[in-house]
Amino acid sequence: MSLVSSFANDKKRVLIVDDESGMRHMLSVLLEREGYQIDTAQDGKEGLDKIKANAYDLVLCDIRMPEMDGITFLESTKNINRQLPVIMMSAFGNVDTAIEAMKKGAYDYVSKPFKADEILLRLQRLTEQETLMFENQSLKRVLHQETSFSNIIARSPKMLEIFDTIRKIADYKTTVLITGESGSGKELIARAIHFNSPRATKPFIAINCSAIPENLLESELFGYMKGSFTGANKDKKGLFEEASGGTLFLDEVGDLPPALQVKLLRAIQEEEIRRVGASNVIKIDVRIITATLKNLSDEIKKGMFREDLYYRLNVLPIHLPPLRERKEDIPLLVDTFVKRFNKEMGKNVDKTTPEAMQHLTDYHWPGNVRELENTIERAMVLENAKELQASHLPDVVRNVEINPAIRAAANELSIKKMMVIMEQELIKKALDKTNGNRTWAAKLLEISHRALLYKIKRYGLERYMLDKDPGLQYK
Repeated sequence: MSLVSSFANDKKRVLIVDDESGMRHMLSVLLEREGYQIDTAQDGKEGLDKIKANAYDLVLCDIRMPEMDGITFLESTKNINRQLPVIMMSAFGNVDTAIEAMKKGAYDYVSKPFKADEILLRLQRLTEQETLMFENQSLKRVLHQETSFSNIIARSPKMLEIFDTIRKIADYKTTVLITGESGSGKELIARAIHFNSPRATKPFIAINCSAIPENLLESELFGYMKGSFTGANKDKKGLFEEASGGTLFLDEVGDLPPALQVKLLRAIQEEEIRRVGASNVIKIDVRIITATLKNLSDEIKKGMFREDLYYRLNVLPIHLPPLRERKEDIPLLVDTFVKRFNKEMGKNVDKTTPEAMQHLTDYHWPGNVRELENTIERAMVLENAKELQASHLPDVVRNVEINPAIRAAANELSIKKMMVIMEQELIKKALDKTNGNRTWAAKLLEISHRALLYKIKRYGLERYMLDKDPGLQYK
């Protein structure tokens, strides 16, 4: 019996990346005989181009290649598709090379030369693991979500009100629109709705609409038929079908292209989809939860978002407040993160000093809970004592020499305002350093003398210059 005969009907699609034509040919013949669909690339650049344009189930890649080595190719592949399994191959490898490849995200590592059975067994093991993971996915999610809101740490009135809303709406199939700033936990809310609903044992599928190229997004959502476009060598289910009976979470739905907005609206209203290249429709049973940090009302006025789709999505709205508006949650979050990183890092931090906690609660957290989590992780890496101390917090959190105007611009998340403020500060510092000598200051700033004079006038710094040199005159 073939080593992979039980999976041959799946027609797994494999990309082979190797600069040796003989190796590409040998692997192609071997795997095609076992029922795999094969595509090849002679170097890492060609391989990346193919990954961007096509869907693969597995990549086999040599480590030593000209122009782009296999490790660099692996890192770039993971940036494109983190879930795509990559098996690295090398005739020059050692233990250190294998460890580096695994750290960079390789699924497995095989040394050349290898026997046919060896590479087939690796592929069989991968397929069996994928099948097992798929079969147990729903059960694992439920087990990890035993408590209603186990992954959402909060005690503020605003968040407790959201918890109450989740309990009320979880049982219904009605669409939900979650709004809030980046890092505030919108996906956690979507998961809480799903795992507190009758759909909890069915799939929860999440996709970021802004992270997938527009030309691939339609086939990712709705699936495609064999032959519908170049590289479509098999029928493929879309995420609507994968989420059957469960929940589909569309993050950053405000970035959905206009053409797909129409198809999403039809899918919600008619509860049916059509795969790319198909003539028939498929009935679906999926709850739609969407999220965005954009103001969709403004996007409608700009003509960037369909008004009819907005009303279909906004049936049950939930606005997630930023962390700065629920500061009573910060100590609880800090304690939770400290305990978690204690386990992950083998630390023994048992408390946070009052000074450190004061800085943490005073800071405005433009990156919300995600930024707080990253800040605690950084502090824990640096901390060797049993207390989390203020000295290990970033300067911005400790409010060290932060210009109030810069802080205000950061609060608004405005790059344009921040650039203006930074320009003003740099000009002032250059003038201070040169004691008001504009020619010298212009050289330090690497701009022309005329450009400096223009900026001084534009930013109203004449008074600042007059304080430096009362004899100056500006026309």
